[in-house]
Amino acid sequence: MVQVAVAQFAPGTDKEENLAAVRKLAGEAAGRGARVVVLPEFSMFTAPRIDERFVASAEPLDGAFGTGLADLARRLGVHVVAGMNERLDEPGRVSNTLVALGPDGSIAALYRKMHLYDAFGFQESAVVRPGEIAPPETFRVDGLTFGMQTCYDARFPEVTRRIVDAGADVLALPADWVPGPLKEDHWRTLVRARAIENTIYVAAADQSAPSGAGNSMIVDPMGVAVASIGDGTGTVAADVSPERLAAVRTMNPALTLRRFTTVPR
Repeated sequence: MVQVAVAQFAPGTDKEENLAAVRKLAGEAAGRGARVVVLPEFSMFTAPRIDERFVASAEPLDGAFGTGLADLARRLGVHVVAGMNERLDEPGRVSNTLVALGPDGSIAALYRKMHLYDAFGFQESAVVRPGEIAPPETFRVDGLTFGMQTCYDARFPEVTRRIVDAGADVLALPADWVPGPLKEDHWRTLVRARAIENTIYVAAADQSAPSGAGNSMIVDPMGVAVASIGDGTGTVAADVSPERLAAVRTMNPALTLRRFTTVPR
């Protein structure tokens, strides 16, 4: 059994302040027993619009923010998952990257967002390069396998299915789910659907208001939200149980019974 926490806050344009908030929230979660702490998309830097400010603030994985996350994971002895805007060689473009740091401070897994938020009046692709289609990276904690995906990816079921096919028991889902009409309902519905159809746990960490819709949650393989937050800053945690996974997959062997697979487009 592994305790997993989701941490919710509203990152701004001051990267040092954002890292300080990450340290505080992760420290609180680890102090209560969490072994994995999942933080929001763009924890490093967030502005009201996705524009050149994201490019100007971008850092390499071993920059100040990534190094700060590594030091934090090492000091707390936990896995830390957080979103950052990663610097690229391509001028005017960044990668929307999730990095998972292990308890030894090394990078345990990476995920670069594949489906960019070109919807609801936004155009993330103006400055973000989509991640390449590659075998999903995962990391292990006490016998459980964790995978990662980002925000808008939740609207594409095949993303999660590929991660589950790579062996994931738990999905870390950082997000900056922009508020709007019915958006909170979409978020809750999609997070639960990804858990139910794949019989996995989903640890969904959104940004808090005003930049995000909040409603961070941990959902079990039957779609039950076993821990959740409203729209403010904070953390919640839940135990991820291999026995619960096995029991649900015995009762509902959907992954075994399915007759289709997913292929890149």
